Amino acid sequence: MSLSNRLRRLRSTSESKEGPESMAEQSRAEHATYAAIRGLQAGFVATIIMTAFRLPILRSLPPSANFYSQYVSGGDPEDHPVAGLLLHFAYGIQAGALFGGLFALQDAERSIEPEQRGIVWGSIYGMALSAFGSQIMLKEVLDIRLEADELALFHAGHLIYGLSLGAWVGSRTEGVEDPKEDYEYDDGN
Repeated sequence: MSLSNRLRRLRSTSESKEGPESMAEQSRAEHATYAAIRGLQAGFVATIIMTAFRLPILRSLPPSANFYSQYVSGGDPEDHPVAGLLLHFAYGIQAGALFGGLFALQDAERSIEPEQRGIVWGSIYGMALSAFGSQIMLKEVLDIRLEADELALFHAGHLIYGLSLGAWVGSRTEGVEDPKEDYEYDDGN
């Protein structure tokens, strides 16, 4: 199948791309691509949730403002709030796309519901991102040493990111065909 035909199939809105039946009709690569696209969406939503958790508690910009001021523009990180937040969202969105693709390629433990797998693997992924962020990005690249309470909140924020990301990807890439019917939203649940 040519690339243009594959892209047309991915863009088609007449076919359902969600749920177990659509998964069976897609090749593994198509499923991973579709899941990566869902991961982009999930990364955006999860970054909003993480930022909403983080900003009122820490009352500071994400460390991406430090990265921007140190490696791009110079000056003080507080001088670049918009650039810092945009960079923070860029990191979160691309990490979501990577998670979506990896989640779709991982085929162990299929007996566990996709939402549950998403939450478990999302938590692990969020903590791996947090470990990378604290050990490599903060300490080595930016030369920032967080206090114990700040580090705990840094890790908590990434755990929240991972939980949100995993729940979104799991429920939308392999979950139910019709969420309204299967989750019984109309019955007050």
